Amino acid sequence: MAELYPLLFTPVLKHYLWGGRNLQKLGRDLPDRQQIAESWEISSHEDGLTVVSNGSLAGKTLPQLLQIMGEDLVGSHNLWALERGIFPLMVKLLDVEHRLSVQVHPDDAYALKHEGNELGKAEMWVVLDAKPGAAIIFGFSQETAPEEFRRAISRGTLEPYLNYIPVQAGDHVCVPPGTLHAILEGVLIAEIQQNSNTTYRVYDWNRVDDDGQPRALHVDHALDVINFSQFKSNLPEAKIIEETHQLKREKLCQNPYFTTERIITKQELAFSGCCDRSSLEIWGVISGEAQIAGVSLHKVQFCLLPAAMGNYSLQAQPETVLLRVYTAKL
Repeated sequence: MAELYPLLFTPVLKHYLWGGRNLQKLGRDLPDRQQIAESWEISSHEDGLTVVSNGSLAGKTLPQLLQIMGEDLVGSHNLWALERGIFPLMVKLLDVEHRLSVQVHPDDAYALKHEGNELGKAEMWVVLDAKPGAAIIFGFSQETAPEEFRRAISRGTLEPYLNYIPVQAGDHVCVPPGTLHAILEGVLIAEIQQNSNTTYRVYDWNRVDDDGQPRALHVDHALDVINFSQFKSNLPEAKIIEETHQLKREKLCQNPYFTTERIITKQELAFSGCCDRSSLEIWGVISGEAQIAGVSLHKVQFCLLPAAMGNYSLQAQPETVLLRVYTAKL
């Protein structure tokens, strides 16, 4: 196999009714007069396959890379995914110009039982930009019984039960399966998640789609999987792992599928890492500029380091904010 290197991808753009044009702020070219809700940055899901855009593997999709490279791509911590023939993670950008539906994602066991070969979804968000007054919904505002919640859905009196949390740029949110949630209008986020597209909508604000039809709700499935013990939650705090005169390194979220760290540079940084065959790594630049093994990244851009790539170097300018994603052993 040729020498491994950081892989860049051509994003897949998604038009949904809640999207906008704010990805242009990140230098993205968007189709004329179309609301773009999501940019799938790294994806092997059949609903949107990203293609390598650099180096000798240019033109390959992630499923093709998985066939060619196998464990060398995903690492020994992700053999479960290799056995299923899937890449384990996805990275997206979301432009929430209009509020998302109130929704929930199942865990793997429920999804595999009810959604064919689809997995559940653990995810996390990093807020890139937020208009004044922006907020999310996360869990419940009060202790709520499932049947009480079902009645509120049917009567259209759901809002008093929802926990609203203000957000601003730099905030992060960890969203395990079973969490009732919604991103409200005026928020631009980066999302790290399991490789899944399974969502159960509870409430969609009485909207209709491009054809004038209301979008489907999935109340029965949602009530099966919602964690009703999540109420009066707040945003999580970042855990400082390391702080020096050069950088601050924080752990944002950790779950069985991925760990996300944030690195904030205080001065020009030279960093050495190693992909030791245990896990792939995904690096993203949230602000500033960086180079990884000679591959340049700008705001907001992500690259994938194959698990067998070995030693790599990273250089970053002062006041650069980076995300690093990897998987621990299940």
